[in-house]
Amino acid sequence: MTPTKTTTTSKALPAGRQAKTTTHRVGAVPTTSAKGGDRFFQGNGGRKTASASVRIMPGKSGITINGKELKAYFTLAKHQNVVHAALEVSDMKNALGVTVMVAGGGISGQADAVRHGIARALVKYNEDFKKKLRAHGYMTRDSRHVERKKPGLKKARRAPQWAKR
Repeated sequence: MTPTKTTTTSKALPAGRQAKTTTHRVGAVPTTSAKGGDRFFQGNGGRKTASASVRIMPGKSGITINGKELKAYFTLAKHQNVVHAALEVSDMKNALGVTVMVAGGGISGQADAVRHGIARALVKYNEDFKKKLRAHGYMTRDSRHVERKKPGLKKARRAPQWAKR
């Protein structure tokens, strides 16, 4: 159930008439594309250096990523399952069409960024999904990055082998 905001007019009204009450939906309003017609809900997701801009459209089906079908872009089943995860939790897998523009990072980071973007767009579509998505950890951006290499070390923490003699 989406929260509503009720407003009333403050005009003096004749006896026997009630004040006009209007109800407005609080939250994201669906956006219309520049071409007109298609209504969509947008969400942005991120993981490491990958960022994804996601649009979900009610009444359409399928997932398109950078102009390619999901199976053509993410060839591994593991990454396809990551992308589908937020839709499966909200039971909207076949009810919504998803269009994604993703850039940066590697394949795994991009898949996680797409999942995060889909989760944010689903919450704009229906606020009731937020609790389920948050419980599965899809609403929180994973902020972990690779630790930088320090001077004098072989990797971030790996020191050169020490020899006594």
